[in-house]
Amino acid sequence: MYWFKRKYRQIKRVIDFLPILWKGYDFDYGYAIELFKHQLIRTANYLESDKAWTISAKTNAQKIRTAIRLMDKVYEDEYSMEYMDMVDKMYGETHFDFVELNEKPEYGDNPAYKLKLRNELAVDDKHQKEIDEVRHQMAIIGNDKQKRAHKLLWDFIEHNIQRWWD
Repeated sequence: MYWFKRKYRQIKRVIDFLPILWKGYDFDYGYAIELFKHQLIRTANYLESDKAWTISAKTNAQKIRTAIRLMDKVYEDEYSMEYMDMVDKMYGETHFDFVELNEKPEYGDNPAYKLKLRNELAVDDKHQKEIDEVRHQMAIIGNDKQKRAHKLLWDFIEHNIQRWWD
C-alpha cells in the first residue's frame, strides 16, 4: 500500500512542477530562481500544515515566506527602478521617444535611433538636462540599493536554509 501512496505523491509533485519546468530555459538564471522559489513555497506550505512535526515549523515557514517576498522584490528590480516613479512625481510623467539619427548606421541599412526621455514639466532642453542628471544620480542610488537587497536576500537564505526542514 505504501508503494502506491508514494507513487501517487510523486506523480502529483511532478504535475505541480510541470508548468514551471515547461516555461523554463537553461540560458537564464531567472528560471532557476523561479524553480527554487516554487520549492520554497511548497516547503513553507508543508511546514504550515498539520503534517509538520517540529516545534519550529511555523517559525521556519514565516522565514521562508520572508525570503520569498525578498526574492520578489529583488528579481522584479523593485529597488533599481523605484527612482523612475520618484522622477515622475517630481517632474511629471516621463515620455520615451525614439529619435532617428541623421548619421548612417555602422552596420546594415536600417536607420539608427536614440532613446530620448522627456518629462511633462520640463520647460526647455536645459531643464530636461537637469532632470536627466537627477534621474542619473537617482539611478545610481537605486542600483546600489538593488545590490544591497540582493546581498541581504542571499545572506538571509544562507543563514537560515539549513533549518528549513521538518
